[in-house]
Amino acid sequence: MQKYIVVNQPEKWNFLVENITVISSQDYLTNPKYALLKKARIFNLCKEYNYQSKGYYVSLLAEAREHLPIPTVKNIVDLKNLKLVRIVSDEFDDIIQKSLKNIKSQEFVLSIYFGQNVARKYKELSNLFYKHFQVPFFRVKFSFNTKWQVQSVKVISELEIPNDHLESVQIFANEYFSKKRYDTPKLIKSDFDLAILVNPNDPAPPSNPKALKKFVDIAEKMNIYAEIIHPKDLTRLSSFDALFIRQSTEVNNEAYAFARKAQQEGIAIIDYPDAILKCCNKVYMAEALQNANINTPKTSIVHKNNLDDVLHYTGLPCVLKAPDSTFSFGVKKAKTKEEFYALANTMLKSSDLIIAQEFCPSSFDWRIGLIDGEPFFACKYYMAKNHWQIYNWKAKNKNDQDGNADSLPIEDVPKNVLDMAVKSGKLIGKGLLGIDIKIVDKKPMVIEINDNPNIDFGVEDLHYGDLVYSKILNALKNRLD
Repeated sequence: MQKYIVVNQPEKWNFLVENITVISSQDYLTNPKYALLKKARIFNLCKEYNYQSKGYYVSLLAEAREHLPIPTVKNIVDLKNLKLVRIVSDEFDDIIQKSLKNIKSQEFVLSIYFGQNVARKYKELSNLFYKHFQVPFFRVKFSFNTKWQVQSVKVISELEIPNDHLESVQIFANEYFSKKRYDTPKLIKSDFDLAILVNPNDPAPPSNPKALKKFVDIAEKMNIYAEIIHPKDLTRLSSFDALFIRQSTEVNNEAYAFARKAQQEGIAIIDYPDAILKCCNKVYMAEALQNANINTPKTSIVHKNNLDDVLHYTGLPCVLKAPDSTFSFGVKKAKTKEEFYALANTMLKSSDLIIAQEFCPSSFDWRIGLIDGEPFFACKYYMAKNHWQIYNWKAKNKNDQDGNADSLPIEDVPKNVLDMAVKSGKLIGKGLLGIDIKIVDKKPMVIEINDNPNIDFGVEDLHYGDLVYSKILNALKNRLD
């Protein structure tokens, strides 16, 4: 994707950047060659964004040409909606109060340029606002009554930047644009730029280092530029064309923020925010599977008023699951009635609803990998040593924390297992999914539907090899096409 910085007067900007073109707003609006561009990203840094100004029309025509502008017209208009702004700012009220606690006046204005402020002490606050709004230049006005509150957020133009800020803004601009993806000559001919989100501190990463290297290497062979990014890089996301999430997903962690921002910016993504919301909540999953008449272990949605009835349905032992449990975290087994009440009451302190399931022991679970509804790998996951789950995080020996796995061709999977996996995946929609299925008394039953399933080198790729990686990369390419 070609990238352009659009300004009113290019000669006034000193961008120390390669492989990105600086053009005037007049040129972008009137030169026919820009109207014919395909797959262009437009960074609109015009002097003003007022209705029917050049800056407004740069973003408007960029959208009409199916280019990807920053900011979009919607970004510009939405920031005038104070109700929307306050809803977003409420998400990080604690940071607002902490950052502004030493301000003595009743009002404060924070100017944000490429996610930064000239005062380093407001770096965290500036970065948080930029994560949500992705506008190059804007101001946030705060007022204090009993606590600091946002009064307005206003997009500003280069013309409104104070002279004593211009030098810092120039530095921030160069930091923003001078990234590795712009410094490598091969990027000029890449089909698109892919960000692969990885959290170095992830306790249960969905891809091991060798798999991540495989993704990058195979992407290069497919003429895709791929770069590993980290949670701190949310402000850079708009510069990429596609996002592949390879860190554990939760509604309240960075992965969801990245997914939501990518969706807002029209960036191709695996996986979608809706998939994270649905798969990360076991209560939703239980209800959806039941409504779709998909066989599961006997499952009950537990609350404080039905505790005494649950075991009559599920029996003992009973498996209890926190709604947002992943990778076997927050999944407990109660062997006795006393254990059930103790575990359930503890879990219900954190969530009004939890899940109780009939315990269905098996030596292995099927894992069917789906990409956009199509099965593309199949594994048997065996239980961890001397444990009832695939993962045993309490095992002293790290090698005993998870069980062995076999990778098999799709055609070796029983048809009823494969059919059930595909039907279950439709509840979530397109994306990368892992469907966990047990066979009990010769009948398959769905245990979990996982967004962001493991793709580990030497496990999920053992049978199909590079095809596992290229299928996912092609799915991203199809989204862009």
